[in-house]
Amino acid sequence: MHFDIREALTQEQQMSEAFILNMLLAASGGYQDAYTYMVRGHVYANAQTGNVVMMSTHLLTGEFSEGWRYFFPLLAFALGVFICEHIHMYTEIQHEKLHWRQIVVAVQAALLLAVGFMGQGLNLLANCIVSLTCAMQVQAFRTIHGYAYASTMCIGNIRSTMDALAHYTRSHDPAYLQRAGYYFGVIVAFAIGAGIGGNLCPRWGERSIWVCCVLLAVSFWLMGWKGRSRLKSIFKKYGW
Repeated sequence: MHFDIREALTQEQQMSEAFILNMLLAASGGYQDAYTYMVRGHVYANAQTGNVVMMSTHLLTGEFSEGWRYFFPLLAFALGVFICEHIHMYTEIQHEKLHWRQIVVAVQAALLLAVGFMGQGLNLLANCIVSLTCAMQVQAFRTIHGYAYASTMCIGNIRSTMDALAHYTRSHDPAYLQRAGYYFGVIVAFAIGAGIGGNLCPRWGERSIWVCCVLLAVSFWLMGWKGRSRLKSIFKKYGW
């Protein structure tokens, strides 16, 4: 299947929808979920439905100290969406050189860098920060080549994949097959990120979150003018 990434490289807004960029973001999202679960006390960074289930279970049995471990990451996730939108609104007026999504990615990387220095005694704070950054990412990057998706969770992407495949089997329109391919690629990237995180995080401990900083740094570069120009030259060289 042919993914015409060059179409998404003409403007910064379009670059935010490029397949390769969102693959990196999805891998980072999967890794962050593995990190908080494996290293930070079995709390989910992205899967807030799981946190709601665990929080409610503990609170209704009177285990309030355990319940709060899941409540505050939920609160942080909601705050992350709020902060992201304020970055969007402010930078549209104040900044011209940096796209607001680049600023979001830079903030994410800086916060996750700080998380790597936090010991086990600060797990609650670390989980809140990671959940906040995940919310910022899912709010800032919501489409891939015009199709709505989520870079930090899978359930919606799985539904969208099968929906597109169902339409393809009826209409045989290749656009539906292409759409399914985009979603499937994001799911695979998320799974790879989670798998790598699940294996590296127990070995490397708290500082293993810095792998996400590397992925986000590459994403930041890709969204810049030099990154887009470099990708264009690579695609032209290999006839993509």
